[in-house]
Formats: sequence, C-alpha cells, structure tokens
Amino acid sequence: MRPSLIMAVRHGESERNLALRQAGETPLVYERGDDEVTLTGLGRTQATALGRLLASLPAGEVPELVWCSPYLRALDTWELAQQAWGVDPLPVTVDERLRDQESGAFAHYNLAAIKERFPEEVARREAAGAYAFRPPGGESLGDVVTRLRDFLGDLDGRADGRRVLIVAHDSVVLGLRHVIAGSPDPELAAVLEFAPVLNASISVWRTGGARFELVRFNDVAHLGP
Repeated sequence: MRPSLIMAVRHGESERNLALRQAGETPLVYERGDDEVTLTGLGRTQATALGRLLASLPAGEVPELVWCSPYLRALDTWELAQQAWGVDPLPVTVDERLRDQESGAFAHYNLAAIKERFPEEVARREAAGAYAFRPPGGESLGDVVTRLRDFLGDLDGRADGRRVLIVAHDSVVLGLRHVIAGSPDPELAAVLEFAPVLNASISVWRTGGARFELVRFNDVAHLGP
C-alpha cells in the first residue's frame, strides 16, 4: 500500500553550499567529496528548527517512517532534527537512490571554474538544457528521476499506508515533484521553474485515494525570518 503522506526535506545548509555562496563568480575548486560534506552552524540550526516543526505537527501529519540519503549532510540533518523533536528513534532506511545528482567531472568545481576548465561542456549544457545535460561521468536530472521512480515503486510496497519522511537533496525534491505528479518525461524541464529548493525546506504530498495531492512545496516558514 502506498504512503498516506510524503514529506520531503532538503538537508540544512552544507559547508559546500556556504563555500559556493562565498565564492560567487570567482572560480572555486572544492576538494571534499560530495558524500563527505557536513552542515554549517546555520545548517545545524535549520535542522533543529525542522525538528521543532515535526514536534508541533498534529497527529495525522507526524511521520512514521524515515528514508534518508546516504550523504553525510542529509544524515546529520535527520539526526539533529530527531534530537530536537525528542521522540524515540523512528525506523530509518538509508537508500542510495536518494543521493544527490552526481556531477561527475564537475564535482569539485563551481560554475565559474567549470566555465574555465570545460567550456565545450558548458556549450553542450546550454544546447541540451539543464534538465537533460549529463556531465562526463555524472547524471542528468532525468537520470535522477529514473531512480526516484524506482524508489517510489518500492515505497508503495513498504510504507503500508503510513506517513513517510524523506531527507535528501534539492535534485531529489525536484525529481519527486515530477514523478509524484505523474508528468511525462518530455515535460521534465518544467520542474526547474520550482528551483531552487531551499535548505531545510519541506514539501508535502497527501493521498486519500489513487493520486497524491501537493499540499505545500519548498516551505521554509518554520525557519523564521
């Protein structure tokens, strides 16, 4: 039986998010692996605020099961949120299909550095579109959608009508919006209208029957001003 509710959360601000923001238009080489990046102080505060939000939810919206990306920033977000929530540990499944979009040869560079080192690939990206472009050794957003469609198929059999929390990444939340809506893949580019997915934002879908209804998307009201 499919979940009765899906709440998808992007991780709190990561060290890489901060480094990219501080670099701005200056080329940046960021050495740490994508799966190793953890949270900044602000990211930890955001994760704690997420936990307080979970503690304030009415009984019919409280998650009962958790699925999490294997990347450290997502795992840390959930750990801090659960501590702030103050409940007994929930069942958590770490699933590789919830990892962030893989950047391949671009993994250690910001856009300014990519333009310097891979100008031909930047031209190819502009021609293909951001949703369809696959960097060397990496993934397109379409590739992310393919693994998320497989994940949601499995979730239908494992959630058994319960409420599910997913802690992952911006590309995952965007991909979930596309897959849950049942949109045809030629329309995938349209989902980029809802980017960027903000750090520690929540997106909620609820079902009472055959289809999910989007309740809110990219909501950060719980983080305060």
